Amino acid sequence: MQIITTKKELLAVVKACKQERKTIGLVPTMGALHEGHASLVKRAVAENNVCFVSVFVNPTQFNNKEDLEKYPRNINRDAELLSSIGADFVFAPTPEEMYSQEEMSTTFQFDFAGLDQVMEGKMRPGHFNGVVQVVSRLFYLVQPDKAYFGEKDFQQLAIIHHMVERSSMAGTFGKLQIIGCPIVREKSGLALSSRNERLSPEEKETALAISKTLFESLKWAKSASVAEVQQRVIDTINAVEGLEVEYYEIVDQTTLLPTNTFDHAIGCVTVYCGPVRLIDNIKY
Repeated sequence: MQIITTKKELLAVVKACKQERKTIGLVPTMGALHEGHASLVKRAVAENNVCFVSVFVNPTQFNNKEDLEKYPRNINRDAELLSSIGADFVFAPTPEEMYSQEEMSTTFQFDFAGLDQVMEGKMRPGHFNGVVQVVSRLFYLVQPDKAYFGEKDFQQLAIIHHMVERSSMAGTFGKLQIIGCPIVREKSGLALSSRNERLSPEEKETALAISKTLFESLKWAKSASVAEVQQRVIDTINAVEGLEVEYYEIVDQTTLLPTNTFDHAIGCVTVYCGPVRLIDNIKY
């Protein structure tokens, strides 16, 4: 496995792969890799001739500097994991390599068609501008045939689908396929997340109430309204000491707008466990 740190080197490697007519799979990550990331990489390895993984903590998608500073980083451990599961290339640039000073200090502009105005977008203004900025740049650089994203970040996945649909109409990314992959959970049910590394053993135990409540809500949905289930989820999680719901929204999986029916609905939650912000979702 080869670690690449500059755009120039990356472009040369991609050019060689294209000349050999190899199909390229890309898994964009921010590092601190876990089995959820590994599942994406394994699928990319299986479905393409070569697999690229980016490991880059993207500063432009953080609207909280403290969160950016505390985000876990361990490139050596990440590289060991990626090598063991068959990744061919790791792109691990510095922020200065990825962006100019102007790009770092200017908000990336994009028409989200309203997908950025709800849930995460509402709570983290500018977050998705940074996501689209870095993902579009990775697509330009790596020119993948398929790119893989986890469904835990469901709103992000919907926005990337929207970005590619708009861009593909202009021929920007060719026939790029976006592959959404199911949430990977610990045996306890807790959704795997790089932020779990910041949880104490006690907090990790407390956080189990999040997924437990979401799964319970599938039963509640059989006899209650959307509004009733939504409130019950919020109240149940908030009743657990150490947890505080930032939002729980039941929305249409395509539009991300609030819905009054469970058909094609998904429930998306963000919960603070102590100082750590965790997200999860459940499809109805």
